[in-house]
Amino acid sequence: MINLLYTSNWIGVKHVQLIKEEGLTSPQFNVLRILRGQKGNPIGVNEITSRMLDKMSNTSRLIDKLEKKDFVSRIQCPKDRRAVRITITASGLNVLASLDPKLQKTHEEINSLSIQEIDQLNDLLDKLRK
Repeated sequence: MINLLYTSNWIGVKHVQLIKEEGLTSPQFNVLRILRGQKGNPIGVNEITSRMLDKMSNTSRLIDKLEKKDFVSRIQCPKDRRAVRITITASGLNVLASLDPKLQKTHEEINSLSIQEIDQLNDLLDKLRK
């Protein structure tokens, strides 16, 4: 378990260094990735929270900060003004697009596993979480 935690932290540090260059934190990056996966379809804050890697993150606060950077926008539901949906903006998509090749390069540099070993590791990690 210690090796698993150590490796996770080692990968996480490399990841944080890259996204920090764009002024993002890991949770903010996670929100943007979730929203990009929606392919333009707005999504509620609770749904974003349920998909977050770190479920303890304050999603509303993260969205506030991303909105100030013009990376996301809020859409008020016309039938229920209390309901708000979130969508990624063109600026948010652009920042992710600029990070994608850098992250891919970093992933390739740190990966010393074969495809078969990656599949095996994924299977073992899935088994561990069951």
